Amino acid sequence: MLNIGSHLSSAKGFLNLGKDALKIDANTFQFFLRNPRGTRAKALNQEDIDSLRNFMMEHHFGPIVAHAPYTLNACSSNAHTRELAQEMFHDDLAIMKHLPGNYYNFHPGSHLGQDKDTAISFISSMLNKELKPGQPTMVLLETMAGKGTEIGRTFQELREIIDQVDLQEHIGICFDACHLSDFGYDIVHNLDGILDEFDRIIGLGYLHAFHINDSQNPPGSHKDRHALIGNGYIGLETIVQIINHPLLRHLTFILETPADLDGHAGEIRLLRSLFQD
Repeated sequence: MLNIGSHLSSAKGFLNLGKDALKIDANTFQFFLRNPRGTRAKALNQEDIDSLRNFMMEHHFGPIVAHAPYTLNACSSNAHTRELAQEMFHDDLAIMKHLPGNYYNFHPGSHLGQDKDTAISFISSMLNKELKPGQPTMVLLETMAGKGTEIGRTFQELREIIDQVDLQEHIGICFDACHLSDFGYDIVHNLDGILDEFDRIIGLGYLHAFHINDSQNPPGSHKDRHALIGNGYIGLETIVQIINHPLLRHLTFILETPADLDGHAGEIRLLRSLFQD
């Protein structure tokens, strides 16, 4: 079965996330727990989140993905920004305890002129403070496009973060098709080679989710501009190869394309028709 969904708005509450996913024939979804470009989170409604959990069980959803806000920068050169990042991370994981067995995805951050090793140590330090034995949420580091001073552009940088984490069993990776291509990983012509490289440096066992999107820019552009499926430099053929790849087909796939709910429904319908059961 293809586990696929899109990024949905949580503005109407948790249960409505599940209902919106079902409308577009999704069996997973991604959402923000707070303002993605701020810090503010809504108060937790226990009845609403319990209703979502029951709804997901009833309709046989796969793992879902909560996405950290873009403002969460665990490796900032500013100590206050790092403290705020840890607070948001801590509070978001506390909410995710009510949705056990799912994923929390975050961008590793931007070093803002610091040396890379210092930035990586800040990210790992936050993870070591917040990851707990037996926690029910897998935390995912997302691969980045390399714009600005981003950390997590290369598999080696992600490996260096993981190497400094004590509870590595609670850490995983989320691929992003646009980010991989925009950084320069040639997933169009060398997908198997890229997977071999990832397996050698990090290990395929760490890979849990995949953001499915096309790219408005050519490989190596470091731009991070997502496009509709089949409307960019990655192309439909590569996306279909990804979802059917024997090493990837079991993953949680999340559409991060510039489309509304109806548009995501069409993309899901297309990809389901091209998935080889």
